[in-house]
Order: sequence, then structure tokens, then C-alpha cells
Amino acid sequence: MTASPDLDIPQLAAPDLLRSVFRRHAAGVAVITARGSGPVGFTATSLTSVSAEPPMISFGIGTGASSWPAISRAEYVGVHVLGEHQEELAATFARSGADRFGAPTRWFEGPHGVPVLDGVLAWLVCRVVARVPAGDHRLVLAEAVVGDPAGAGRPLLYHQGRFNALRD
Repeated sequence: MTASPDLDIPQLAAPDLLRSVFRRHAAGVAVITARGSGPVGFTATSLTSVSAEPPMISFGIGTGASSWPAISRAEYVGVHVLGEHQEELAATFARSGADRFGAPTRWFEGPHGVPVLDGVLAWLVCRVVARVPAGDHRLVLAEAVVGDPAGAGRPLLYHQGRFNALRD
């Protein structure tokens, strides 16, 4: 099949095109945490299950993000799947300059010193195995070590630039 000759298809997509396309892609919302000089964390919609054997996940983080220096050195990270009741928590961890671990955020020091958020749908502590350069981001690959999948509720989603809940 060939493209219609009257279509002007660019060879490379501009950042705005990518953003526009992915605004239409619904994604689960997670918070990634680590221990730096103190607890650090950020909201991520790029969380992906990579492998069952070994149990491995990935997520992306911009190299200009305030959490990047700690993530770039962390041996372990926390991965938290947020529930639809945690929209404000997601917004706090997405907001630049916010006191992400101050009240009302509830958290505790988990395995390997990783900050673990309380009340999430599920969490993992993962050992970082690689940080792969990917444009202005790094793709972090991490192997799950311990976690808890037993939180109550339904997942928080991100779609069209805002947080959403599942509909029946």
C-alpha cells in the first residue's frame, strides 16, 4: 500500500505531535520514589511491565526533573500504583516545587530505605538494573524485589491532560 500523493507526511514527528497523540492515550498513574539526601518522588504515566522472569518494570524520567539526580544514583526505587481516590496525591507529586512528602502525604520508610506511600492500590520496591538514554529522558529498568498488591479501590488514569477514573 502506498500513501496518497496529496498527503504531506513529515519525516520526523515534532514534540507537539507526540504530545497531542499521547494525550489521547489513557495511561495508569504511578508515583516513583527514591532516597536521595531525603525522600524524592514524581508522578509517572510511563510505567510498564517489561518481564515476568525476572519480574522487571520500566519508567521514563526527564533528565531535567528535580528527582533525576536521586534516581540517577539510586540502587532501589519505589513504584506506587495510584487509586482513583488519589488524584490530589498524583497532582502533588507532579507539581514542581511541592513539598511532596509533607502532610497530607502519608508514607513510611520501606525496604532498602525506599519511601513507600501509604494507601496506594499496589507498590513495589525495585532494584535498578539499567538507565538507558532516550532523548531528553532516561528509561529506567528495575527488577521487583518486594511489594504489596492488596490495596483497595480502582486505578487512577491520565487522559487528555487530566486525571480520570474508570467508567463501567
